[in-house]
Amino acid sequence: MIKQVITYETLLKITSAISATRDPEEVVVLTVESVKAALDVKGCTLFLIDRKTEELKIAGSYGLSQNYLDKGPVSSLTSIAESLKEGPVAIYDVSDDPRLQYPEEAIKEGIASILSAPITVHGQVIGALRVYTSEPWDFVLEDVNFVHAVAQIAGMAIDLCRLNKGYKNSIEILKTMRDPKLLKAR
Repeated sequence: MIKQVITYETLLKITSAISATRDPEEVVVLTVESVKAALDVKGCTLFLIDRKTEELKIAGSYGLSQNYLDKGPVSSLTSIAESLKEGPVAIYDVSDDPRLQYPEEAIKEGIASILSAPITVHGQVIGALRVYTSEPWDFVLEDVNFVHAVAQIAGMAIDLCRLNKGYKNSIEILKTMRDPKLLKAR
């Protein structure tokens, strides 16, 4: 497999695109599409943790089939859980790694290797960014750092989008709460 050369220019392009939007869904789409293209891999998925169920919910994915995405609930406690606690985890061979929750489905999808990086905001893990390859890939530190950096940037952007939406909603609520009689008296 020929690896793409990741440069600061690549990271700058991704960061610029992500930071230019205020829509969290668009941040997710830009993230998964950009990482897939930058690394020239099979696919990329961004998961967010559902705190009630402890499941990783797919926020966005690019390059993977709908059948694979619909394989079943992905547990944050069992599916490459180390990546949510200890940092990025690279799996060279999905057919021989006990950390995978759905190894048979990964093999059917044609996935050979997976890199999973946590998405952290304000010191709390909110999700994971996962990269999937169709050929065995011995992820080097540069690959891991790139994916981890993009995961952190995406996390900050998602958080800022949520805050921005919250501020807009608060302003609208405050506008509707104004007493027209008090405004006329000024």
